[in-house]
Amino acid sequence: MNVVVNWFWKRRTPRRTLTLRSRGEQSGATRVDFAELAPELNRFLGQAAYLQLGYFETLTRLIRATPELAEKESLSRAAGAALTKHRAIVDLIAERGDDPTQLMLPFRENLDAFRRKTIGARPRETLLAVYITAGMLDDFYLALAGSYGDTGARVVEILSEDDARQEIVAIMQETIESDGEWRSLLSMWARRLVGDTILVCRSALRPERLAAMDDERIEPVYTELMGAHARRMDAMGLAS
Repeated sequence: MNVVVNWFWKRRTPRRTLTLRSRGEQSGATRVDFAELAPELNRFLGQAAYLQLGYFETLTRLIRATPELAEKESLSRAAGAALTKHRAIVDLIAERGDDPTQLMLPFRENLDAFRRKTIGARPRETLLAVYITAGMLDDFYLALAGSYGDTGARVVEILSEDDARQEIVAIMQETIESDGEWRSLLSMWARRLVGDTILVCRSALRPERLAAMDDERIEPVYTELMGAHARRMDAMGLAS
């Protein structure tokens, strides 16, 4: 496992394994019980909503920077999917009688700083960053949603909708095949993204419970996230 990620937890044999819901899976999945670590519901919803808005904003910037019309179309579908999910979570917040803006506002500074860190020197690096970070964080929130009953089930439905990110995979695969130097460059860039993404995951958990819980109980969460990350990298022909 990448040394950046090893900084966050000790390598031990986990007692339990977290199974994350795959895209389109309708049946319940066996997960680590997040009840002790899960933040209060409004915090969960506010951060989940703002993350989707961030994906949309970054993809929109990439559309403007892309000269090829076919690629613009592909990115617009991915951006549209992120915006649809954002709006669905915002609607859910409003249905509960809360102000979506007020729930998202506490996360604006930190999540905007996180997104700035994932802006690469080249558009292809930024595009890969969206795919990697959005994939890991969506998986994390799908697992965390099991702590919130019917509202969490609604969030699972929203996040499990088609994200059109296969469009990004196709672009990345074409880029790698066109120039072999991209493969090593993008692999290195992806490894740099993992540590910051894990920090966002940790920040979503209840801090006082996180501090009191030993690494062995928390490690399976990150282990499974890293396994899903490795599969996404393999699908693009990149080393994780």
